[in-house]
This record gives sequence, C-alpha cells and structure tokens, in this order.
Amino acid sequence: MKLDAFWMPFTANRQFKKAPRLFARSSGMHYWTAEGKQVLDGVAGLWCVNAGHGRPKIVKAIQEQAAEMDYAPPFQMGHPKAFELAEAAVALAPAGMNKLFFTNSGSEAVETALKMAIAYHRVRGEGQRTRLIGRERGYHGVNFGGISVGGLVANRKMFGTLLAGVDHIRHTHDLARNAFTVGQPEHGAELADDLERLCLLHDPSTIAAVIVEPIAGSAGVFLPPKGYLQRLREICDKHGILLIFDEVITGFGRTGQPFAAQTFSVTPDLMTVAKGITNGAVPMGGVFARQAIHDAFMNGPEHLIEFFHGYTYSAHPLACAAGLGTLATYAEEGLLTRAATLQGYFADAVHSLKGLPNVIDIRNFGLVAGIELQPIAGEPAKRAFNIFLDCYDKGVLVRTTGDIVALSPPLIVERAQIDQIVDTLKGAIQRAA
Repeated sequence: MKLDAFWMPFTANRQFKKAPRLFARSSGMHYWTAEGKQVLDGVAGLWCVNAGHGRPKIVKAIQEQAAEMDYAPPFQMGHPKAFELAEAAVALAPAGMNKLFFTNSGSEAVETALKMAIAYHRVRGEGQRTRLIGRERGYHGVNFGGISVGGLVANRKMFGTLLAGVDHIRHTHDLARNAFTVGQPEHGAELADDLERLCLLHDPSTIAAVIVEPIAGSAGVFLPPKGYLQRLREICDKHGILLIFDEVITGFGRTGQPFAAQTFSVTPDLMTVAKGITNGAVPMGGVFARQAIHDAFMNGPEHLIEFFHGYTYSAHPLACAAGLGTLATYAEEGLLTRAATLQGYFADAVHSLKGLPNVIDIRNFGLVAGIELQPIAGEPAKRAFNIFLDCYDKGVLVRTTGDIVALSPPLIVERAQIDQIVDTLKGAIQRAA
C-alpha cells in the first residue's frame, strides 16, 4: 500500500509513514489492525464513538437511508429525518434550548455559533457588539473563527493575525492548588472574574459572546472549578453577553448526563455539538439555540432568508439517519447517564496512577480523564508520545495532547476494560521513566 498521497491531519506524518498504524475494522469496544491485532479503544475513536463501534441500529439506519435517498438540498428544501432528528435532539437539551441548526463538524458548529451571536445582536439593534471572548488553552476546532477564540498556541502560531476583535480570559489549569483532585477542583471560581477585566478593557457593550468548553478536552482535560461556570453565566447576564458552551466533546453522555450544561446546572445561550450526535459514523455537528435567539431573526417579509448561513451538507440525509439510530441506541441502553454510574470506579482506577514516575497530575470527571506528565527536558510531548506508542503496542488506544494522556472510553465500557486500560497505561508510564 502506498502512503505518499495522503497528507494526514494532526499527525507526525514522517514518523507515521515509517511505522504505520492502520485499523482495518471495529466492533464494540475494539479495533483490529490490518494485521489482525485487537486494540481496546480507550478514547472512543476521537471522543466521538460514545456507543461503541458497529452498533446495529446505526449501521442499519445508514444503509437504508443510502438506498432510499442519498442527498437532499438543505436550502429552501428539507427532508423528514432532518426534522425528526432536531426534535429528538432538542428533547435531550437543557430546558429552553429548543432550536437546532445543523452543520457537518464541531469546527463548523463553532463558526456557526460565533456568526449567530454577532448577527443576533445586530438584528436586535446592538450591532456594535462584535467582539468575541475565548479562553486560554481552549479548543474550538480549526477554522479561522475557532482558532481565533481558541487558546492553543500550536493551533494559532502558523496562521497569521487571525480574526480581529478577539480576546481571551485566563485558563483554569492550576497545578499548585488543584493537583490530583477527584472531580471538580475546589479552587479557581474567581478565575471567571477575569471576564470582568476584559469588560472594563473593551466596554461590555462591544462584546457579543464568550465561548468556553465546560470541560476543556483537547487541551488536556481541564475541569471547571466549583462555581466557575455559574460565575461566568452571572457576568454574561449582567452585561448582556451571550454565553456559548462548546460541548463537542462533553455532549451526549460524557459527563453522566446528556450535556455538561445539565451536569453543572448552567444553561448557555448557544451550545455547539458534533462527535457523539452520530456516534462518529457520519460527520455531523450542530448549534442548539435558545428560543429568543432564533425568534430575534424571524422578522421582515416571510419570503426572505433570515440568517444567511449554512452548508451544502447541512442535515445530510445519511447523517440524520445515523443521528436517529444513535439517539435510539443511547435511549435503549441508558448510555447518556451511564457515565454517572461508572465515574466512581473510573476515578479510583485512574487515580491509582498517582505516585508513578513523572505523573504530576490526574484529572477526571464522568468518563473522561487526563494524566499529566513531567516533560522531558528539551523534548516536549515526547514522553507522552512514547507512552501512546507503548500502549498501542500492548493493545490499548489512548490519546495524547502535549505531555498529557487523555482517556475517554466509549460509554459501553465495562469495569474489566477500565482495568485493562489503566493497567496498560501504568506499565507504559513505568517503562517511559
């Protein structure tokens, strides 16, 4: 097999092509390589295969839809499954978030939410609200809007000046006070007050929206300190700023409820989703919106387009079919709340790694965890990458971001499989020392 033509995303291409890691099939909790080796999936594909691989209802839904209708235009036209999926999804969303705009990825969902926020203020007569506030070490996809409000240096440094009118509040990563906390950290709610500093700097009447991940996943599993999200909500309400939650990773059961907004009892104005909405089977994303935001656009002559935005593949029939099959699978097996029943066992397992060489922090919530490692001097990210390769060689897939190992197994994971993931990681950490 030739490997030259494919320029791989977020991959060390030269290293990979010297020693390729190729998956050939998947089922349940496992992948199988092209050579037939079984690999336990410790990261739900890429935070997305929440119901496990090859689920029958999802497979059947996609097959039947492909045979019935492959594509329908989403502009000025529709198809039944788009409306069915939207109704089913908003029934799971936080109260009042009863509108859903479909996209094709989390990155597109973020772009949509940012545009929606700015346009919302304009149609309300506050067109001066164009400024966007993100957070340091935040990840909001890889399009220009997303990397502008995002706060990961590696995602930003190569791409020029990005969007104007964007600023960032401080991140919540605080090793000195919160290392090895089980669940939400006790310290750091006051970090939300950094938003007040930016309001003073820019004048809050110029700020359209603040976007944060309830749990920052791709940066390394950074949890919201107790009271932090509530404080952000209060400040946004005080100044008329929209609050956007990026739930591309936390959505659809990762935290023990359908959405982290429900887990942490804070309802945003807009909420981006992707990944788990179709179990990763067909690309799809979306933005949940409060009724009032939608209704602000519903003015003027009825024959005119209210919001000039959308994608050729918005509400693609195959994606909608996959979404309906996914939500049905979640419902039948109670998967959207299963993380709550396993999080105690999962927490005990991952925190058993405390005390191993070079482990400087462990963070967890629901069925997600981050194990932070001391970097090798002069070689950042190498220790974690070596552990990733070691785990793969031993039959377990983990994910790394910098010198942090992230775990987010499918919601169908059993306790014995949690043990296998953690035991394999323990050995790899010991060997990496």
